Amino acid sequence: MTGHARISIAAWGATVLGSLVLTPVFSGPFLFISAFLCALMTGVGVLLQNLRAPRFVVPIVQLAVLVELLSLFFLKETLKFGILPVGGTAIEFNAQMANALTSINQYSAPLPPDAHLTLFATTVISATGLLIHVIAVQLRQAAWAGLLLLIMYTVPAATVHGGLPALLFIPPALGYIVLLSAEGRSRLSRWGRRISGVSHLDAAEPVEASALGQAGRRIGLTVVALAALLPALLPTLPESVIGNGLAGGGSGGTGIGASISSTDPMLDMGKNLKQGANTVALTYKGGPNGGTNLRLTTLDAFDGNTWRIAPRPEGRRIDGDLTQPPGFNGALSEVGTAKMTIDVSRSLRSNFAPVPYPVKSISLKRDWRFDIGSLDVVSSNGQVVGGKKYDVTWYRMAPTEAQLRGAIDTGVPDQYTSKVPNVPKEIRDLTAQVTKDAQGNKYAAAAAIQKFFRSNGTFTYSLERQRGSGMPALSEFLLKNRTGYCEQFATGMALMARLSGIPSRVAIGFLPGQAGKDGYTVRMHDMHAWPELYFEGAGWVPFEPTPASRASSAPSYTIPGVVDPTNPSTTPSATPTTPGQTEDPELNRPDPDRNLPGDQGVPIGDTGNWFTNGGGRIIGIVALVVFVLLIPWILRALSRRRRFHRAPGRTAAEGLWSEVRDTSRDLGLDWSDVATPRQTGEWLITKLPEETHPAALRLARGIEAIRYAGNADVTTDLRPETDAVRKALWAQASHRRRWRARLLPPSWRWYLSRGTTEASDLLDEFDLLLARLRSTLLRRGRHASS
Repeated sequence: MTGHARISIAAWGATVLGSLVLTPVFSGPFLFISAFLCALMTGVGVLLQNLRAPRFVVPIVQLAVLVELLSLFFLKETLKFGILPVGGTAIEFNAQMANALTSINQYSAPLPPDAHLTLFATTVISATGLLIHVIAVQLRQAAWAGLLLLIMYTVPAATVHGGLPALLFIPPALGYIVLLSAEGRSRLSRWGRRISGVSHLDAAEPVEASALGQAGRRIGLTVVALAALLPALLPTLPESVIGNGLAGGGSGGTGIGASISSTDPMLDMGKNLKQGANTVALTYKGGPNGGTNLRLTTLDAFDGNTWRIAPRPEGRRIDGDLTQPPGFNGALSEVGTAKMTIDVSRSLRSNFAPVPYPVKSISLKRDWRFDIGSLDVVSSNGQVVGGKKYDVTWYRMAPTEAQLRGAIDTGVPDQYTSKVPNVPKEIRDLTAQVTKDAQGNKYAAAAAIQKFFRSNGTFTYSLERQRGSGMPALSEFLLKNRTGYCEQFATGMALMARLSGIPSRVAIGFLPGQAGKDGYTVRMHDMHAWPELYFEGAGWVPFEPTPASRASSAPSYTIPGVVDPTNPSTTPSATPTTPGQTEDPELNRPDPDRNLPGDQGVPIGDTGNWFTNGGGRIIGIVALVVFVLLIPWILRALSRRRRFHRAPGRTAAEGLWSEVRDTSRDLGLDWSDVATPRQTGEWLITKLPEETHPAALRLARGIEAIRYAGNADVTTDLRPETDAVRKALWAQASHRRRWRARLLPPSWRWYLSRGTTEASDLLDEFDLLLARLRSTLLRRGRHASS
C-alpha cells in the first residue's frame, strides 16, 4: 500500500471516529451517511493520486463529488435532469441549513432526526473529513488535522448539558493517533532505513515489530487512558473554582444553576426546565398574598421561527423612579404600590434582574439600567444578578373587565409587537373560529383565546420535547398534538392575539414559588413564560394560557364576568384552589405527570435537609478519598492474609519468604534481591533480637532446602517461624516507620512497578501478534501471486 493511500484511509478513520462525539447532539442515520460519503471522497482522492493528478486538483474534485453526493441524498428534487445541482439547489441548501441552525438554537440535545438536521450534521462531518484529507494528505501536515478533531469534540462538549461522557473522548483520540502513526510510517519509509524492535524467530522467517511502532502505541495508549480515567477519578469542581465565577457559593446556591442570556432567553428557559437542576433561584419577602410572578425580560420580535428580544435603545440609568408604564394613561398617584425584598441565589446566572411588572423603583443602581419600553432591569457591564439582594417597589395595576373591553385603538405601541409573519392558513382559520363570538372586541378575543388553551382546546402540559422547530412545530402544537409546555402556550396565544389585531409579546420569568414562614422560595423549575397583550390606557396586561396543571389560575380580569376585588394584581396568579377545582368550571384538567409541578407551579416536595442539599455529596467524596488512601494498606493486608492461609508446600514457603521480604522493605530495611537464603538469614539475625535468631535461621534453611535440595520435605510448615520473624521486625521499628508501613508500604510500590513491567511485556506480546499477523498476510499474498 502506498504512503498516500495509507494516510488517506487513516484520515477517513479519524473523521469517522471523531464524528462519534456528535451522537449526543444529533439522532438518526447521520453517522452512517457521513461515513459513506467520506469513504467515497477518500476513494476518489486515492484514485486521483494513483493517476498522478496535480496536487491542487484532488481537493477540487473531492469537493465537487461531495456537493453532488449531498445533493443526491438530500436535495434531489432541485437537481436539473435529476443529477446536476443548479441555483435552486444552493437556495434550498441554504434554507435547510438556516432551519437546522434555528432548530439547534430552539431545542436541546438530542435533536430530532429531521431531514434538515441530518443534512446539517452530514455536511459538517463531510466537510471536516475533506479538510482533514487536504491537511494530512495534500499538505502532509497530519498533526494539524488534530485541531479539526478537537473543534468537533469541543462544540458538543460545550453545548450539551452536563458535558460529554469522558469515554467519548477516546474515539477521536484514537483516530488522531492512527492518523499520526500512518503519517509517521510513511515518513519513515521515505528515509530508506528500518528500526527493529521486539523480534521473534520461528522456523520460517524472522518476525519483527517496529520499535517506533512500539513506542508510539505505548505513548498513545497511555495518554488516552489517562485522559479517559482521570476525569472519572477526580471529583468535579464547582464552576467558580476555575472560570467565570458565576456559580460560586452563597445561600441557596450549589454551583449548578441556570443561565438566561440576552441572545435566546426562550432556549435557555427550555433547557433549564427540561435538564437543569432544581436549585433555589431566589427568595423574596413582601407582595400580595399568594405571591406574584417575577419577570426577567420580554420577547417582542417574532420572525416566524423564533421569538427574540427586539433591538433596543441604550438603557437608562436608574436614578429614582422609573418611567411611567408604557400605554398606561391613568393617574399613577391613584395606583396602589407594593414593596418586596428579593435575594437572588448565585445559581441564577442572568443579566436580567427578576422583578414584578411594572417596576416603580429598585435599589439596584450602579451598572444597572432599565429599558423604557419593557421596564426590564438589565446589567450594563455583563455582570449577573446572582448573589444580589435588592428592594423593589412596583405598581399594583388593577385593570377591570370594563376598562379592557372598552379600550380604543390609537395605534401600535412599537414596530415589532404587531408584526405577523407568514402563518399557515389553518392557524388563521383556527384563530377566526376561536374568536368568532368576540364580534371584533379585542378583550373578548383575548379572553376567548386564553380559554381555548386552558379548557376548550383539550391541551395538555408536558415537558417532553416535541419534534421540529419554528412555525412547523407551532402548527403541530396548535393543530394536531396540542401537547407542550409554557413556551408553546405563551407563543401560541401571542401569535393568535396578533392575528386578532392585538399587539403581543412573550414574558420570561418565574412563577410565584412556594410560600414559607420567611417569604417565598422560587426554584429553577419555576421558570415560566406567559403572554402580555397591549390595551390602550391599561398598557401591557399579562394573560395566562398555560393549563392549571402548571399555573393554577389565571388573573381574574382575564375571565369575563369574574370579579376579584381582594387581589387586584395584574400578574398571573398562582393562588391555590381546591384540589380538582379551577376558576373555570369548564376546564378539563389533565392528569399531572409525576415530573410536573403541583397546582402552585412549584415542584412537589420540601427543600430537603443537610444531607440531600450537599451533605451526602461531601460524605461520598470524603469516603472516596479515604478509600483511595487506604488502597495500599488494603492490598498489603489481603496479600499477607493469602500467604498465611496457604497449605504447606513449595508455593506457600515462597509466599512466606516474600512476606518477610515485604515486611523488611515496608519498615525501611535494605533487603537484597541477589543474596541467597543463607546470606539473607545471616543478615536478618543482625536486625532481630536474640530470642528470634533460631526462628530466622530455621526459616532461611527451610527456604534454602526447598529451593536447592532435591529430597527436601516441601510440606514443612514455616508459618510459625515467619510470624515470629515478622512480629520481631515490627517490634524493632520506630513508630514513624510503623505508620508509614501501614499507610504507604514501599513494598506496594514495588508491586506497582512489577505490574508496569508485566503490562509492558503484554504490549510486547501484542506487538508480536500484530507482526505475526502482518507476516502471515504478506506470505499468503506472495503465494497467491505466484
